[in-house]
Amino acid sequence: MIRLVDVHKAFGPKRVLEGFTLDVNEGETMVIIGYSGTGKSVAIKHIVGLLEPDSGTVFVDGQEVPRLSRAELYALRSHIGYVFQFAALFDSLSIGENVAMGLRKEGGHTEREIVQRVGEALELVDLPGVEEKFPAELSGGMRKRVGIARAIARQPKYLLYDEPTTGLDPVTSAIIDQLMIRMREKLGVTSIVITHDMRSAYTVGSRIAMLYEGKVRQVGTVDEIQHTRDPVVRQFIEGKPDLDLVEAGV
Repeated sequence: MIRLVDVHKAFGPKRVLEGFTLDVNEGETMVIIGYSGTGKSVAIKHIVGLLEPDSGTVFVDGQEVPRLSRAELYALRSHIGYVFQFAALFDSLSIGENVAMGLRKEGGHTEREIVQRVGEALELVDLPGVEEKFPAELSGGMRKRVGIARAIARQPKYLLYDEPTTGLDPVTSAIIDQLMIRMREKLGVTSIVITHDMRSAYTVGSRIAMLYEGKVRQVGTVDEIQHTRDPVVRQFIEGKPDLDLVEAGV
């Protein structure tokens, strides 16, 4: 289980998170939505210790992340896969080398085991046999799938997706959505998905949380969010900037 408890984070005078609290249960896919620049990616970086809260704290499986030693933090990260917004592949490395990076850094695996894990991960994202290709030879959607393969190669318990469908056409976005569902169903991973794509949120989410003004404005099932009466949440999910929030007292 992942718990973010009253997390505050500022960068200079800019306050990004102001009491962000969220529980992510075992086996679910939690989708975090919100306007661009509101701190969605900042929030999940606290889970892997890339950022530390100014106040508040974060727990992963009962471990308080900000209090972990460097060795303990590295051990925790071995159970968390991170899918970056633009895949973040190394152009000078082959696809196989990109996917194997985490396994080689982790150590303790034979070359045969690494090759097998890489092949299995690429098979799961429907990209068998591309190990010898380079990122420049693949489409944007294929590179995103390689990013997912790299994240699952270490067989993590948790997967964090940062804007996985950004910049993709609708068909390719739907493929990525189905892969995220597959990761949950076949691997049993608990996932957090950062997105502003409501079609994707409704497709992959077990629950959806909206980040607004540094806090969780509302969290609920897909049905609860779709039928919300909260004017701020409705404005976002419907994409209707003409809602009269002033009259609603917001």
